[in-house]
Amino acid sequence: MASSKKTAILGLFTALIIALQVLSYFVKVGTFSISLTLIPIVLAAVMYGPSYGAVLGAVFGAVTFIGCITGIDAGGQMLLQSSPVITLILTLFKGAAAGFAAGIIARPLYKNHKTFAVILSATVAPIVNTGIFIAFLVLFFKDTLYIWAGGNNIAYYVVFSLVGINFLIELSLNAILSPAILRVTKILKK
Repeated sequence: MASSKKTAILGLFTALIIALQVLSYFVKVGTFSISLTLIPIVLAAVMYGPSYGAVLGAVFGAVTFIGCITGIDAGGQMLLQSSPVITLILTLFKGAAAGFAAGIIARPLYKNHKTFAVILSATVAPIVNTGIFIAFLVLFFKDTLYIWAGGNNIAYYVVFSLVGINFLIELSLNAILSPAILRVTKILKK
């Protein structure tokens, strides 16, 4: 693909990711933001490969980190106050890894099994994103996690609050919207 076309595609997806992530701060289920940002990341990863997914995932991470700094993401701001460097690494890494994983999963399947490739990639991205988030919380932010759990059982809180609500909603949205992702990939590939 020509360099100017790559730049234009990255610019378009970057703008979409920024808009969707900012919008997610205002779309909440309880105290959790619901993000549609992984959808364009998956779309780019499926269509253009894992490197596009990783770069756009890092954009998602950067916008998330800015939300932590500004306080629009209250939970993220708590993590930032605990450890700014680890929070930066967490936000960038989880997004980039989710985008990269979506592209790696799609690559061998997309040519012959487009629908399956898109659905699998759209499922893997939130699993990677949330899995890394939970791992970082447990490894580096245990005190904050304890506060979020209200002094109750941390494992219960992680499974039924963090994973149970936010993850399942985002996973479901990705899986439900996968057919739309597939249609868009077919239109854009023409």
